This record gives sequence, structure tokens and C-alpha cells, in this order.
Amino acid sequence: MKTDFKIIPISKENIAHLFELDDAALAKMHATRQKVTHNPGFPCRVSLQDAEIGEEVILFSYDHHAATSAYRSKGPVFVRKNARESHLRVNEIPKMLEHRTLSVRGYNSSGDMEGALTVEGATISEAIKELFSNTEIDYIHVHNAGPGCFNCKVERA
Repeated sequence: MKTDFKIIPISKENIAHLFELDDAALAKMHATRQKVTHNPGFPCRVSLQDAEIGEEVILFSYDHHAATSAYRSKGPVFVRKNARESHLRVNEIPKMLEHRTLSVRGYNSSGDMEGALTVEGATISEAIKELFSNTEIDYIHVHNAGPGCFNCKVERA
């Protein structure tokens, strides 16, 4: 059973336009421009790194699970102004996940949840492989367990 995986960030192409908007336009989208005040605490979903103190980020609601199921979901995410899109290797875990408590949720091809685990970030690789041992699971979403915010998608490699 194939349990190797690849972590997928939000595409920079999908969010770059946000930094061209003024604060009034962002407010109409229920989004805000912020300066990072502490690290860790502002995980960028494009670079899959914690933003550095003083960096500009935008907080907005992202439609991370556009499934046609009851599990359709969107929620708040941060993106860094000058983020470089992360391109991780097979089975590579970004450091920003290692120090957080995470909710790891597996979905089938219909967008229905087939399994979920709450783990410490240091053990996320094992959790992903455990979920992918279920052949019904097509992809996984990783969320911060406390606030519930989406971090990234995981696909089979």
C-alpha cells in the first residue's frame, strides 16, 4: 500500500493579487493586512514557514476544501507578502508543522472524511502514513488543532 506523500502549499499564483489591494478592499473581503509581532505564530500557507517578526502578512478566509460534501470548508489563513512557494520533496515535513499540535484529516474522492488524528507535529509523518494506509483516503488536510486553521494539503506521492 502506497503511503509516501507530498505536502502541497497554497499556490502563490492564487493569492498574489491580495497584496495589490488597499486596506479598504481587503476589508470588503473580510481580510486584513498585518505586521508579524511574534514568531512562531503567523504560519504562511504558501512558503510553509513561520513569518518573521516585522514581515507583512495578509489574513483572509481561504476555501481550502471546495468539496461537494458536508465537509466543504473554508477558514482563516496567513500568507506572507514575499513568500516563495514551498516545493517539498516526497515525505518531507516543513518545520512550521513540527512545533504545533495538529489535526490530520483524511478524505475520500467524494470529499467525505474517512479518518482523523490529532498529533504533535513531531509525529505527523507517522500520522500521514497511518491515514494513507486506508485505501479509501485520497488526500489529507493538516490543520492547527487549537485554532482549527488549515495548514496544507497532503497527496499520495
